[in-house]
Amino acid sequence: MRRALDVAATAPRTGDVPIGAVIVDAEGQELAAACNAREALADPTAHAEILALRTAAAVTGEWRLEGATLVVTVEPCTMCAGAIGLARIARVVFGAWEPKTGAAGSLWDVLRDRRLTHRPEVVAGVLADEAAALMEGFFAGHR
Repeated sequence: MRRALDVAATAPRTGDVPIGAVIVDAEGQELAAACNAREALADPTAHAEILALRTAAAVTGEWRLEGATLVVTVEPCTMCAGAIGLARIARVVFGAWEPKTGAAGSLWDVLRDRRLTHRPEVVAGVLADEAAALMEGFFAGHR
């Protein structure tokens, strides 16, 4: 999570919300790291999780990222939760809860929906205060 927080801290340089994601394989080796880049890329899908999933798939040459763990500073949204499930990520670790758009237990629980064929383990609240402080600082500067 500390690595994801470091990556997230780079996002505001381009005006992006400070969310960072890191994917590690089953042995703990980093496959990808990304921060939000919607503003930087003018791409509504350029969430940290999506960019990290794309990079990890390119690195491994596989769209199935079985055994991998995705660590993200903020609870994934529905788009990211769907992509996480489709990529067959084994575990999702996130920091701050996102009650407005969260899809891992806050507003929705897409990641653990029993109707889906793949449900990763979810670990919530890791360094939540630090992740929330990054977000609060960013938005305080935009009000």
